[in-house]
Amino acid sequence: MTAIALTLKDIARRTTRLDRAWLAVALIAVALLALDAAQFAPSIRFTADSLVAIAPFLAFAVALAAYARASGADGLIARAFQGRLATMIVVAAVFGGISPFCSCGVIPLIAALLAMGVPLPAVMAFWLSSPLMDPSMFVLTAATLGLGFAVAKTVAAVGIGLAGGFATLALMNGGAFTAPLRPGVGDGGCGGAKVRQPGPVVWTCWRDAKRRQSFATEASRTVLFLGKWLTLAFLLESLMLAWVPADAIAGVLGPGSLWAIPIAVVVGVPAYLNGYAALPLVAGLLDMGVAPGAGMAFLIAGGVTSIPAAIAVWALVRRPVFLWYIVLSLAGGLASGILYQTIAG
Repeated sequence: MTAIALTLKDIARRTTRLDRAWLAVALIAVALLALDAAQFAPSIRFTADSLVAIAPFLAFAVALAAYARASGADGLIARAFQGRLATMIVVAAVFGGISPFCSCGVIPLIAALLAMGVPLPAVMAFWLSSPLMDPSMFVLTAATLGLGFAVAKTVAAVGIGLAGGFATLALMNGGAFTAPLRPGVGDGGCGGAKVRQPGPVVWTCWRDAKRRQSFATEASRTVLFLGKWLTLAFLLESLMLAWVPADAIAGVLGPGSLWAIPIAVVVGVPAYLNGYAALPLVAGLLDMGVAPGAGMAFLIAGGVTSIPAAIAVWALVRRPVFLWYIVLSLAGGLASGILYQTIAG
């Protein structure tokens, strides 16, 4: 019995050392092979293609974070944002509303910003508004749903960023979110509450062997961390695309429902595919007679809190920040849907 107990303890110890993200990817792959082998290759291909598509954003964010750490500029960046949070929140929300980042593509940049000490309220403003609109999304939304809808969604994106940023600032002033990042992500601290003491900055850090090593270490660690979670996120997204038919979503949001907007918010979180795929779906729903506000609520709530994006957020921040992010997304989607229905209905 003692030997068996020791063996079980050893197995448990080794299991806890396994990376949870890679373990989940492996288990999903094995389950696919066993239960739906025909979907295995398409899912792997979708995941690989998505990782290739996001690689430029990932490389930029990783290089930015690694250079800031190696040169010592991260402390200066954190210090530069002190005392100007209100302005920063406004700028972050507006920039997020026009930046070309999707809900998953913004994750590497968010990780870099938080690791460099940018205050959480400003990051939250950018985080909420960025996935909802960009120049190409505006053009496609206008072509699919009309110019008025595209303009309204842009206003909603910036508005949600502003509301989320200032609401986060109010909570932080009350002592919340003192350490938003999970341990081991960036520096694990919060630039809004505990800015590192900046040391000397060496802008030409590549000339110093020790700083080159620091750059390489930081870059490789960040790539491995973000890569595993994005792989899991895109793998799950491939299964959603394959197994969640658009007709099923349309059935839940059928015409004439008093609860169309709240249901659209709730359904949008797990059922949202991606910004571009959602546009024809919402157009079809509107043609069926679904309230315009429900279509707006679905696009807003789902754009920020789709399952792939939520997994990536969960990997970066502690549970209270993650739950607050979900609350802001759902509240923003509901408010946007109701306001748009009031104006356009």
